[in-house]
Amino acid sequence: MKKRILVWALLLVVSAGSAFAKNNDEGVNDKVTKSFKKEFATAQDVQWENAKSFAKATFKLNDQIICAYYSQEGDLLGMTRNIVSTQLPINLLTDLKRNYNDFWITDLFEMASGDSTSYYITIENSDYSIILKSSGADSWDVYRKERKDSL
Repeated sequence: MKKRILVWALLLVVSAGSAFAKNNDEGVNDKVTKSFKKEFATAQDVQWENAKSFAKATFKLNDQIICAYYSQEGDLLGMTRNIVSTQLPINLLTDLKRNYNDFWITDLFEMASGDSTSYYITIENSDYSIILKSSGADSWDVYRKERKDSL
């Protein structure tokens, strides 16, 4: 009788503990989490967001915050990380300084997908907000340009 009470009490404690434990990959299917764990075995502080057609993992790896995007079938679609301008390839940095010297940088990230790496940068001045995308490692293409409204 004492053993049964002890077993039931233990089961109750374990069940209650698992019910309140935070599940960081809640809503993400097993194919995605297995693929992620295989690819990024040493990742820390993983946070998941699940969308209809993809899942996004934000995590820390080698002291950098990285986002990895997966299809619902577990295929890695691409990765992004924020960078500073000095981490750009020298040709992109030179082109930026030559053609957009009167703008300031408000956002910059690197995107890797398959064998290709692209860079996206948002720059602004008093009149315009421009998003540039790298075309290779030599120059920028205007991805979007918006005129700021005067107040």
